[in-house]
Amino acid sequence: MLKLPAKIGSKINPSAPSTTTPETSEENNTKKSARSVIVKLENVRKTYANGAVGLRDVSIELYKGDFKFITGHSGSGKSTLLKLLYGAEQATDGDVIVNGFNLSSLKGNDLAMLRRKIGIVFQDYKLVPKRTVSENVAFVLMAQGYTYKEIQRRVQPALKMVGLLHKADCFPEELSGGEQQRTSIARAIVNTPPLVLADEPTGNLDPDNAWQVIKILKKLNSFGVTVLLTTHDEQLVRAANHPVLHLQNGYIV
Repeated sequence: MLKLPAKIGSKINPSAPSTTTPETSEENNTKKSARSVIVKLENVRKTYANGAVGLRDVSIELYKGDFKFITGHSGSGKSTLLKLLYGAEQATDGDVIVNGFNLSSLKGNDLAMLRRKIGIVFQDYKLVPKRTVSENVAFVLMAQGYTYKEIQRRVQPALKMVGLLHKADCFPEELSGGEQQRTSIARAIVNTPPLVLADEPTGNLDPDNAWQVIKILKKLNSFGVTVLLTTHDEQLVRAANHPVLHLQNGYIV
C-alpha cells in the first residue's frame, strides 16, 4: 500500500471537554523550533533576463507538517516561488533550502534526487493524453526505476486516496477537470514525498471540485505531509483555515 507518515494520536471526540490549557507564544515558539525546517528562503530575489523582477527579498520558513497558502494576484510571484523550490528556476540572490539542501549548489543527478522527494501539482494537470489514469500515475515511478511489482503496490492506494480507483483504465479525455486534477495529485504523491507543492491546483475547477482537491490535500497533511499551495481564491483560503502568506509585487506583505 501507499505508505504515508503515521498520524500521531487517536481520533478526537469533538464533544469531549478540553484538557489542555491555552499555549503562550513562548510555548508555541518552543514547539516550532523543535520541528525541522523543510523549506527556507532567505533574502531571495529573482530577476529575469529581461529585467522583470519575480521576487524581492523574500524570507520564509516552512516546518515539517505545515499546510500554508501563498496568495496574491496574477504576476505577484507565486509560481516563481514554487519553481525556485523544485529547481525549475534559480534565485538571482539569496538562499533556497529544501530538505536541508541549498538548491543553488545542486545540479544534475543531485537535483533530480531531491525532486523525487517533492510532489508537484500543476494548474493544467500535465497528464499524458495517450496513457490511462493508472499509467499516468505509474509513469513517475517508471522514470525513477521502480520495479513493476513496486509500481503495482503503490499505484492503487494512490488512486484510492483521491477517489479514482474506478477510473484507473480511463484516459484523461474521459475525465472531468476535477478528476484530471485528482489524477495529478495521485501522481504527485505515489512516491510518498514529504513535501507537496501545488501551483493554483483549483484554478481551472468549479467550487465543488476545488474544495474536493483541498480536502485531499488536507487529508495528506493530516498524515504528516507538508503542503504549500498557491491560489488567488480568497474564499477557498478562508474555508480551508490554514496560515497564509501574501505576495504583492514580489514581496511578502
